[in-house]
Amino acid sequence: MSTRFVADVGGTNIRLAIFENDKLHSIEKYLCNDFDTIGLAIKHYFAAHPQVKFTSGCIAIACPVPGDWVKMTNHYWQFSIAALKQELALDWLGVINDFTSVAHSLPVLNSDQKVQIGGGEAVEKANIAVCGPGTGLGVDHLTYTDDGWKALDGEGGHVDFAPFDEYDFAIWQFVKNALGHVSAEEVLSGRGVVHIYQGLAMHRSEEAKYTDPADITNKAMNNECELCVQALHQFFRILGSFAGNLALNLGTAGGVYIGGGIAPRFVDFAKQSDFRARFEAKGRFKDYVASIPTFIITEPDHGLLGAAAYLEQNYKG
Repeated sequence: MSTRFVADVGGTNIRLAIFENDKLHSIEKYLCNDFDTIGLAIKHYFAAHPQVKFTSGCIAIACPVPGDWVKMTNHYWQFSIAALKQELALDWLGVINDFTSVAHSLPVLNSDQKVQIGGGEAVEKANIAVCGPGTGLGVDHLTYTDDGWKALDGEGGHVDFAPFDEYDFAIWQFVKNALGHVSAEEVLSGRGVVHIYQGLAMHRSEEAKYTDPADITNKAMNNECELCVQALHQFFRILGSFAGNLALNLGTAGGVYIGGGIAPRFVDFAKQSDFRARFEAKGRFKDYVASIPTFIITEPDHGLLGAAAYLEQNYKG
């Protein structure tokens, strides 16, 4: 029988799944370094499922996709989409940026795949925003059109960091002195956790003992370091302010979602933090953003889900 596949490709791993009857199954993960090309990795997956004939697919990949030629940012794979489609003998192949895929997953997430933080209620088919603090800071918006959902791609993680309180200003000054420019990504990412911790240490005239974000968050969660606890609280305050800005940018009555590798690990902490208070702290527009819900994505396969949603919407064959 003929069927469809989806793939989620990062700098380290490629994850693949079969997509049929609106569901994913047979999910496999391979190391990218085990294959010279992406085509060989996908054909290895095909060979593991000889009972099906793959006729179409969608690949979400961690790099820009400006045209036919795709070159990964943090890996050596590069390829022509047209040539890969021919190599895999497919009728249709879509290749999209990984955060475009994250955006397309949002309308199909159910209540078991996300956790709401604070109040608000999503408006059906209204604009949606998503950001993902991890190695960097991905940002995307999603809007509904006559042709279905459309991702509004950009580089929102690199907008200027806007300080809100005295601690934010101390962190801003620390990063400004160190790097010369303070983008949102420099405080909302793995290295951003370290920058927040180091900036607060400078503000308190204390020694900054840790340089690994995992050390800082682990010490915070185990309540072993008061400065680390403050740093994690400040991370979620800054994330709340940034998420509120995304809501204002495009009137995201459909909600603001938080993905990435950091926030989903600290859902309970986020609930008790000032994340939502800072999200709503928008002066005269406090009531406007208070009606907009915020969610943390807890579904680990949301990249594959987004690729499947994009495939479903864009290929009807």
